[in-house]
Amino acid sequence: MLVDEVKITIKAGNGGNGAVLFRREKFIPKGGPWGGDGGKGGNIILKTVEDIAILRRYRNKTSWQAENGQNGGKANRRGKNGKDLILLLPTGTTVTDISNNKVYDLKKIEEILIIAIGGRGGLGNCAFASPVNRTPKHAENGQPGEEKKLKFELKLIADVGLIGLPNVGKSSLLNCLTNASVKVADYNFTTLDPNLGVMDGLILADIPGLIEGASNGKGLGFKFLRHISRTKMLLHCISSDSQDPYKDYLVIRKELELFDENLLNKKEIVLFTKTDLVKEKELTKKTLIFSSLNKKVLYSSIFNNKNINLVKQKIIDENEICC
Repeated sequence: MLVDEVKITIKAGNGGNGAVLFRREKFIPKGGPWGGDGGKGGNIILKTVEDIAILRRYRNKTSWQAENGQNGGKANRRGKNGKDLILLLPTGTTVTDISNNKVYDLKKIEEILIIAIGGRGGLGNCAFASPVNRTPKHAENGQPGEEKKLKFELKLIADVGLIGLPNVGKSSLLNCLTNASVKVADYNFTTLDPNLGVMDGLILADIPGLIEGASNGKGLGFKFLRHISRTKMLLHCISSDSQDPYKDYLVIRKELELFDENLLNKKEIVLFTKTDLVKEKELTKKTLIFSSLNKKVLYSSIFNNKNINLVKQKIIDENEICC
């Protein structure tokens, strides 16, 4: 199961305390202040990687802390700085700082963000020596590291998003167009997670089937609608054996509008799937209304290689035009 939304608590490392020490060695019974400064606490850093499943590691472990800085030592030695903690996220993750609702959108591969800064180390008593106070008996404590509550939300980045009602053949189509090996079956909601495939350098995303009310959480809910927002082009799949293809089309378009009306502005191709299930005359009749709306209409059957190749080429051509 793809984990695409998690909440965690993070804590940067605390700074080490400064030391109160005086030099005491043979032949130096009353040396001056000798306490070093504390080390800085480790930062917490977010880094994006090409692994859409990596949020799974934060599902059970929800609290993460960087290393604390070490305390100052004798001979004015500074404490060792705490190690930074690097948290890996999938490229395309939106990070929300829950305390102030600040949002960071991490769209680039290997993008780095310092999200929490470690505490400064405290000064040792060496730092407080002066002509009027040659034996300071105090030092500073290290400062605490920043602590935050974060929400990670993955939005897949793909060139083409396959959308449509459940059981219209999106997964089978993705398998034919790419080298993906997606589970397919003749029942609704076979696909419970978004699937990705690569076709001639283009990333195709099979978005799980949407139903009326998806924008309000019905069916698989609106969690998958957000994955559509990052796609460059939509391939709207409609089953050729549908009793009312235009109604099916409008159901999906309405859900896109309710979730984010900007989704309606994306380039769209209407694709009739499972064309082997209907006669040519019936199919022509069903697609007339889309032609009258100036929609680009394609046809596919997983049993017709020539058909699939035409769909491939059209996707490539349209992607070059729009992107």
